[in-house]
Amino acid sequence: MCTESRAPAAEAAGQGDDLALLGLLQLVSPALPIGAFAWSQGLESAFELDWVRDEASLYAWLSGVLDDGLSRCELPVLARQQAAFAVQDGEAVAYWDAWLAASRETRELAEEDQRLGAALTRLLRSLELLPAASELPDQAGYVTLFAWLAQVRGVPPRQALLGFAWSWLENQLAVACKALPLGHTAAQRLIERLRPELVVAVDRALSFDDHELGPLLPGLALASAQHETQYSRLFRS
Repeated sequence: MCTESRAPAAEAAGQGDDLALLGLLQLVSPALPIGAFAWSQGLESAFELDWVRDEASLYAWLSGVLDDGLSRCELPVLARQQAAFAVQDGEAVAYWDAWLAASRETRELAEEDQRLGAALTRLLRSLELLPAASELPDQAGYVTLFAWLAQVRGVPPRQALLGFAWSWLENQLAVACKALPLGHTAAQRLIERLRPELVVAVDRALSFDDHELGPLLPGLALASAQHETQYSRLFRS
């Protein structure tokens, strides 16, 4: 009798987990129409400067950005934003949205977060999923909206961070395949090398205190700053 009484609840919980997973896959899909493919996050400029030229140097670049960038900036802020949404702490949401905007070291990096956030806002509005205006800061950035949708979809915070990191990696490798003589097999080799590092980056992101946050990427900032004057460009950053 006990088993029978628990079955519907267990089934509902399982369905909720499945829907959360599908919601996360939708959110990190390259097919999500927000224009993420148009941005290289300074990587195209690194190609032009010959800092990144092949599979080995691309691995070093991506590993460094993951370790000193995402794990100290976007990922821990994403975790804090999702926790704030869970308890409806609008003050914390606004604080971390502004903190992340202030951490962008170039115009192009700031513009990317703003434009992706605006595109995701339009998409959510068209899907009738946009929250009340009081739940979001004005012109909320992409990370904030990602956190809100992950929370609404019931995605556990750790999985949300892994999904965000995976989406970043896929986008960076797509940039490299377009702008470098890098084949898709090489991209898959890089994924195999970097998958464990995504897990480590999430672990680190969840361990940092507030005062330990902030990107440590002077090379990326310099590359991004020079990108806007690059003679020929495929990407917007």
